[in-house]
Amino acid sequence: MNNNKCLICGGESIKLFSARVLHKYDVDYHRCSCCGFIQSDTAYWLDEAYSDAITSMDIGLIYRNLVYSSAVENVIKSSFDYKGKFLDYAGGYGMYVRLMRDKGFDFYWDDKYCDNLFAKHFTLEELETSTKFEAVTAFEIFEHLANPLEEIEKLFGYSDSIIFSTELVPDKEITNTNDWWYFAPEGGQHISFYTKQAFEVIAAKFSCNFYSNGKDLHILTKKTLKKNPLDYTRTFWDKVADRLIGILGRSKSNAPAAINLGSKIPQDVQYIRQIVHPED
Repeated sequence: MNNNKCLICGGESIKLFSARVLHKYDVDYHRCSCCGFIQSDTAYWLDEAYSDAITSMDIGLIYRNLVYSSAVENVIKSSFDYKGKFLDYAGGYGMYVRLMRDKGFDFYWDDKYCDNLFAKHFTLEELETSTKFEAVTAFEIFEHLANPLEEIEKLFGYSDSIIFSTELVPDKEITNTNDWWYFAPEGGQHISFYTKQAFEVIAAKFSCNFYSNGKDLHILTKKTLKKNPLDYTRTFWDKVADRLIGILGRSKSNAPAAINLGSKIPQDVQYIRQIVHPED
């Protein structure tokens, strides 16, 4: 079931290959001839695929939370107001929110499918509905979206900036799911796959800027950042500047990466204690 129109740019979407999804459904995958976006047939199997919010195949969950918490810490300190509020959309078990709060950031959780194990009492529903966030994070979500543009519009309702992860389609010939591990048809949850060009189309549609590390971590923002905070390429002059900063002893308060916010664990414990045991 496919309308042969790309969900991103509206271009012609041509059949790429077929695969067995959830070990039972024969599904076609289609690639846009304009922006390269790959989409499955209309995903009628999603309710079944989400009977477990996080599939047993997602063995990278803990590693991903650790890596992205560190990467986004640097992004926030260098390019955003680190004292603002942040939302982790579709936040899974709440591990990432807890990690970011441990680092001192005022993060909150929201997820309609998954149980919140680690970030209870720090959820979207406990905030005022008018709350505007400095940024929304959304990790390993975009490949799950049946209607990407609608969901991105919803995310921009929370914040002018979306920091997110999804693997970019590799620049090689793809003829079946074995050519790229990210298709993961046995789980049935990955149905949308993006190219850099597809994200540039999205950025144009939402009048925003697109920044990327060129692989798996990206930013869509209505702000214009001084530089791409996800570009980790170090030039000779970058290294010279770092050396001079060290020699001159620039104060930590002027160096974004050196900002130490202090963990929110102590105050969060007190806050939760008042909720759970208000009589104490």
